[in-house]
Amino acid sequence: MEHMDAQAVFHMGRRTAALGLIVSEGARELGEKVNGHLVRMAANSPEEKETFVIESECPRFSSGDGKGLIRDTVRGMDLYLLVDVGNYHCTYNMFGHQNLMSPDDHFQDLKRLIQAVGGKAHRLTVIMPILFGGRQHRRNYRESLDCAVALQELQSMGVSNVISFDAHDPRVQNATPLMGFDNVMPTYQVLKALINQVPELKLDWDNFMVVSPDEGAMSRNMYYASVLGVNLGMFYKRRDYSRVVNGRNPIVAHEYLGDSVEGKDVFIADDIISSGESMLDIGYELKKRKARRIFCYATYPIFTNGLDRFDEAYERGVITGVLGSNLTYRTEDLRSREWFYEVDCSKYIAYLIAALNHDMSMSSLIDPHEKIENLLIQHGFKQPRP
Repeated sequence: MEHMDAQAVFHMGRRTAALGLIVSEGARELGEKVNGHLVRMAANSPEEKETFVIESECPRFSSGDGKGLIRDTVRGMDLYLLVDVGNYHCTYNMFGHQNLMSPDDHFQDLKRLIQAVGGKAHRLTVIMPILFGGRQHRRNYRESLDCAVALQELQSMGVSNVISFDAHDPRVQNATPLMGFDNVMPTYQVLKALINQVPELKLDWDNFMVVSPDEGAMSRNMYYASVLGVNLGMFYKRRDYSRVVNGRNPIVAHEYLGDSVEGKDVFIADDIISSGESMLDIGYELKKRKARRIFCYATYPIFTNGLDRFDEAYERGVITGVLGSNLTYRTEDLRSREWFYEVDCSKYIAYLIAALNHDMSMSSLIDPHEKIENLLIQHGFKQPRP
């Protein structure tokens, strides 16, 4: 769906109901961009508005108790609630102390806003790019299933659809088989950002290669390798299953499987850079194998252990660039780094909202193969089909 097609959706006038966008505190920056795109799409159509954002907030009492407030009518509207459960920069006051909001706090505020709607909306869609509890997606021994229970809670509260981006394990949707769940991959946006930021790249078999950082990320890296028509390698993690450190079995070594990376630019894609240790270990391993330049991508660049080790790797020529989306909070320090390339997904979200609001098929948006092919043809990496 290109820009003019998105505008045409609004001009067709076949909307499900009046569109409304409720943006939680942690997603304000992304919400402003999404709203800006929606306003431009709807310009000069019967649905033209100055803003689609419905004013809302989740204030706290001094004891830490909270409540959800919506300051405009939502009766009969097609509502989209945008939330970033990973924004650890938000704070609230409790007994005179400033507390940082955890994913649990953000999810609770989302439920408060749904309660404030009070069942008056025509339809509720939750856009939660980083899925709450997504890393606790399966049970080993006596463990909770946070993500599955969260989805069941949303369904019981009247949510019709959940849109997530690059879910850690999209199979969690099996917990709510009667609720809509779309796991969206921003592949086109990533490749477009990479080509724009590094225009001298040669995305061909002889000069470029995709490497999966582990077996869990294999499917997403297979997609990149397939659409680019380049070779694919992978690492697998040897773990010490006799110990648990920081909630997981520690990695003993990264073992490589695949053809030689010597003299090639390498692209590594994963869903999240948390501590970043695995990504850096793989970067050093690839450099030992004489890879030329290494570009890492993570949909959620959260860097829980800070940026110092990535700064060092960049200065030593191990990592050339790290791409990350704006689907979750990024610190100003990260955004100012020379090695960080931001992938803007706000227009993509606006397209998804426009399509859903007008009950149009989203298949072409969720599978961007044709757009990627056109992008590669435009930059001379691929020949047009006869």
